[in-house]
Amino acid sequence: MLESIVAVIAGFLLLAWGADRMVMGASATARNFGVSPLIIGLTIVGFGTSAPEMLVSGVAAWEGNTGLSIGNALGSNITNIALVLGVTALVVPLTVHSDTVRREIPILLVVSLLAYVLVVDGELGRLDGVLLLAGLTFMIVMMVSLGKKSAVSDPLEAEFEDEMPEAMSTGKALFWLLLGIVVLLLASRLLVWGAVNIAHSFGVSDLVIGLTIVAIGTSMPELMASVVSALKNEHDIAIGNVIGSNMFNLLGVLALPGLISPGGFLPEVLTRDFPWMIALTLAFFVMAYGFRGHGKINRIEGGILLAAYCGYMIMLYFSATA
Repeated sequence: MLESIVAVIAGFLLLAWGADRMVMGASATARNFGVSPLIIGLTIVGFGTSAPEMLVSGVAAWEGNTGLSIGNALGSNITNIALVLGVTALVVPLTVHSDTVRREIPILLVVSLLAYVLVVDGELGRLDGVLLLAGLTFMIVMMVSLGKKSAVSDPLEAEFEDEMPEAMSTGKALFWLLLGIVVLLLASRLLVWGAVNIAHSFGVSDLVIGLTIVAIGTSMPELMASVVSALKNEHDIAIGNVIGSNMFNLLGVLALPGLISPGGFLPEVLTRDFPWMIALTLAFFVMAYGFRGHGKINRIEGGILLAAYCGYMIMLYFSATA
């Protein structure tokens, strides 16, 4: 048991470090080729914050732990909205200034509903995985298009410009990019091994472990990034990180178990976890969209999101012990 706990902790730390190195290398490489900071932020950074979930999900599906893979995708989205945004809004109330971020909020809700429709039959098959990946490709193309149109006027451009890594040579950037990918692969394997052992030791399902321990651990980079961005008055990055990560989780992370290990899953996914995720996404939309001006998530709303997360964790606990 001790070895498994150490493996999980080490896996989380290495995932965070590897994702940071990968994003730094990819961002610097893109910048050297003349890509705008807004497009880099919307695509590379969004993908990078979901890289831990994608690698963990892929490794888990490859090893036959589909429940952990699906739980990681849905649990990360629930954690990002309820815990990450809830804690961030309690520290610094958030305001949406970017039109790009505002456009993405309803898209996230639509993507959540479409993902539910694909798996409502109780199976996540290869066709479902292909459709989700097609949606991911379409989303990336759409983000690049939005980035090109909004780069001059959108305040998110300046925020991403401030967060871009210092200039480095293309060779050095590619080195960090490749090293980050290798570390992510090794860390994912270590984390999945430890998490599965812990699940078996406590007699709980891989799904619950994916929804809790793994989802919280892989969402820690988003939590730190959002709080730091909010403290630096970069509210749009704090919110945009969560939106981008959640869309990558639904379209990229959730696609992997369908492609690698297609089949059925526990009914709780449809009766408990997906409805919670969609309800939280709807609440996020109502809070942050801004129907009469700039969208805002104040401290009271942040407290509501955090309370919802605590309620979900309590429900999972009683479900697991039952």
